[in-house]
Amino acid sequence: MFTALLAGCHTEDEMTEVRLAEVTRSIFYAPQYVALSEGFFEEEGLDIELTTTWGGDTTMTTLLSDGADIALVGAETSIYVYAQEANDPAINFAQLTKTDGTFLVSRNPIDHFQWEDLKGKTFLGQRKGGMPQMVGEYVLKENGIDPHHDVEMVQNIDFGNIPSAFASGTGDFVQLFEPQATLFEQEGIGHIVDSFGTQSGDVPYTVYMAKQSYLDDHQHVIESFTRALYRAQQWVKQTDPATIAESIDPYFDDTPLEVIEQVIERYQDQGSYATSPVLEEEGWYHLQAMMAEAGELPEEITYSTLVNRDIAEQIMKE
Repeated sequence: MFTALLAGCHTEDEMTEVRLAEVTRSIFYAPQYVALSEGFFEEEGLDIELTTTWGGDTTMTTLLSDGADIALVGAETSIYVYAQEANDPAINFAQLTKTDGTFLVSRNPIDHFQWEDLKGKTFLGQRKGGMPQMVGEYVLKENGIDPHHDVEMVQNIDFGNIPSAFASGTGDFVQLFEPQATLFEQEGIGHIVDSFGTQSGDVPYTVYMAKQSYLDDHQHVIESFTRALYRAQQWVKQTDPATIAESIDPYFDDTPLEVIEQVIERYQDQGSYATSPVLEEEGWYHLQAMMAEAGELPEEITYSTLVNRDIAEQIMKE
């Protein structure tokens, strides 16, 4: 309580600006928007300048070129950067989501879906090398489907155009994020038949990272950021979907409130939102196993090399 009272005493002059680049705008990141809308960052003395940088490559370029202080992006990007012998690597310091956030959508309704129903069909997947694609292929293989022989895999469509491609008739199945999956179901365009998140297990899907130099020079900022995030994670854990939806609604002008609520409930039910900022070692190596299976792991990177869990653990003990 004393910490909370102190946090609320920041004046505008004392606020520290933090430039945050998010890889996309998604209900999947609900705790982040809660931290913004409920004033948790502000109470920690942080003025968050949020920019959506649309894509892992763009987000990492923004971070590495000092266009952002902190990036919200897939943990795999830090591995790609490190493998290129970066002098100032991106360090993962807090986890936001701990499952994949995509769903398998069928063009036609299937009463009793089995993964073998994909055999011989056209599957509209995600961009090669990204987390959705790697998780997608991992899940297919885990369910006895060879993604390059048992299905016709389509991976040459830009991320933002995948929903419209499916809506216009491309593919029998598609891997979609929310709220598009739910909207397609409501509009009769497709039918959600399974979740890649529940099928793949826990993985550090979306994390906050900063360059090592920024962590070294601004540890107090990282601590304050992580403290606000942890408050938001606990708030989301303890709050009903309708209330969460109202909190983050301003960040999703084009999505009906009832759809936001439905999507939040789906993500809560499958445990997608991390309830603590600690990126666990088991998840880190599970991620690399997926990357290796997809042929995208440049080299295995030890947990301690690119993950800083000390700050998150310290915050949780306060």
